[in-house]
Amino acid sequence: MTDQTDAPAQTDRIAAIFVRHPLWEDALALLFGTALVALGIAFYGHAGLLTGGTVGIAFLAKYLAGWPFGLVFCLVNLPFYALGIWRLGWGFTLRTGCAVLLVSLLAELTPGWIAFAHLNELYAALFGGATMGLGLLMLFRHRASLGGVNILALFVQERFALRAGTVQMGIDALIVLGAVFVVAPDKVALSVLGAVMLNLVLALNHRADRYVGVS
Repeated sequence: MTDQTDAPAQTDRIAAIFVRHPLWEDALALLFGTALVALGIAFYGHAGLLTGGTVGIAFLAKYLAGWPFGLVFCLVNLPFYALGIWRLGWGFTLRTGCAVLLVSLLAELTPGWIAFAHLNELYAALFGGATMGLGLLMLFRHRASLGGVNILALFVQERFALRAGTVQMGIDALIVLGAVFVVAPDKVALSVLGAVMLNLVLALNHRADRYVGVS
């Protein structure tokens, strides 16, 4: 039986670990997180790789039909905002919408800001995946995402206590494997490796029992 005299102390300890981010921290996190994701997208685009989620869908549309990445990325995320509003709230969904718009813009601008004279495809897969994972981690910790699978993964983590990175890893692997008819087999293998790296960053670092910062 729990000693009732310990309850106030336990409540104080739990309250103490919750950190509410001020608006300016959220704004910086959106900027830096989306910039990291856009950098990873630039690596993947140059190497002809793709990843999972709505980013992967946008890559497929770009490779197959030559459609602008940013436009497709914005459009495919629209249906997921309803889930975000319903289960995760207006604040989360608005921050996610801003993040999606920023990534769409920065993904189009970044290739004009940097150029690769030589880019090893294995390095691009690993470092690009890790970079996107770090960007997503920053967004997640400030109650934002890049929509799509990110919203679903965060919902599952909050509702069923399953790690967001683990959930996203499974879905992303299916999306990337489905691209076997679009890109060469070696590109698919590297893309799977990059997706594992991205989601490994999330699985190791985005855990509800370790980080409870809120916005």
